[in-house]
Parts: sequence; C-alpha cells; structure tokens
Amino acid sequence: MLDIRHLTKRYGEKTAGNDLTLHISPGAVYGFIGHNGAGKTTTLKACMGILSFDAGEIAVDGHSIKDDPIACKKVMAYIPDNPDLYTFMSGIKYLNFVCDMYGVGKNDREKRIAQYADMFELTGDLAQPVSAYSHGMRQKLAIIAALAHNPKLIIMDEPFVGLDPKASHLLKQTMRQVCDEGGAIFFSTHVLEVAEKLCDKVAVIKNGNLIANGTMEEVRGDTSLEDAFLELEEEHA
Repeated sequence: MLDIRHLTKRYGEKTAGNDLTLHISPGAVYGFIGHNGAGKTTTLKACMGILSFDAGEIAVDGHSIKDDPIACKKVMAYIPDNPDLYTFMSGIKYLNFVCDMYGVGKNDREKRIAQYADMFELTGDLAQPVSAYSHGMRQKLAIIAALAHNPKLIIMDEPFVGLDPKASHLLKQTMRQVCDEGGAIFFSTHVLEVAEKLCDKVAVIKNGNLIANGTMEEVRGDTSLEDAFLELEEEHA
C-alpha cells in the first residue's frame, strides 16, 4: 500500500531522511517512533506529497507520489499533529467540503459523517464554527474528515495528542477496524505503550536513519518496546 524506497531528504547540512526504505502492506498498523527531530514528520509529509525530497521513490497503491500525486492522494488521508482546519467554516461545512473534494456521494457521506460524529461525540457541535472548537475537538473533526472518504491508507502524525482517553480508545479501535477491512495505517507516536499494543509492525528512526524495522516481536525481542527503544538509541548514539 505504501512503498518507500531509499528516501533521502536534506535541510541544508541536516539530513532528515537518509536512504529510508519501508514497505507498509494492506491490513497493517505500522508505527513510526523516534525522538523529537528524528525525521518522522518529514517522512510522513514526503509520503503525502506535501514535502519534496532529494532522492528515492515513494509509491502509494502502485502510483508514484512524484509522477502521479493526485492518484495517490485520492486513496490517502492525512491527520497532522496540529490540525490546520478552515476555521471560518462550521464543522459540517468542513466535512462536506472534504467529501466534495473526494467525490463522496450524498448517501455515503451522510452515513459516514453521522457514524463517526456520533462515535466521537461531535454531532452536537457540527453546526458551530471550527474557530470555536478546542484543540481536541479539531483533532476529532480531522479524524472524521479523514475517515469520511473511506481511504485505503491513513497517515497520522501523533494522532492521540489532545484527545481525551475515551476518544483515544475509540481511535485505536477504528484504526484496527480500518486495517482489518484491508486498509493500512502509518503513524508516528511518542506513546510507546500505545505502539506496543496497537501495531503489527514498527520502525525506529534516529537522526534521519532507520535503526530498526520489523514486527513488534522482532524489534522489542524479549523486553518491552520502551526498553528496546532506549537500547537502540544508546547503541546508535
């Protein structure tokens, strides 16, 4: 579903991605972990076509993000770490705007918006302007917008930041359901306990370099993911 081959991205003398190769298959929840500034957000934005990159190839569902970005974006959704939504719109107008962009029909959009707005307890606030939303409410709106067009691949950057415990639990369940139905999720997180319980596979990045990659069992071994992460960080200091 997502094929990253030899991705390299530089900012002057700093390398945020150094020859990264990752493959995310349908049905997989794939975690991406690393310290602040390791290159996680840069990699995710490159996958979305938001950032250009210096070398390598990224393909989504068989389409090149460089050569055919529209085909890639039609099957993807992105939830950034700080949702930058159109604050002059109401919640429902924003959701309809997103559905219009993706060509979601009337019946499908009404069903999905009702389903996810009820799930995340945002139905009563959809008539309000996004400018009146708290950070957590904006995060929920971004999640609903991402799910509304039934994407094959969802890329998330720290998706649990700002969510209350109930919403976090619901998002985890939804992520699992998306993948059980054949979708794929690639997300960054600092919450290693969440990654350990939720992910099928995990990749660890440090200073733009991939230092571990594989199934959860392969990466953590006989210890916890937290201990394995700290050991990897020390090994590559």
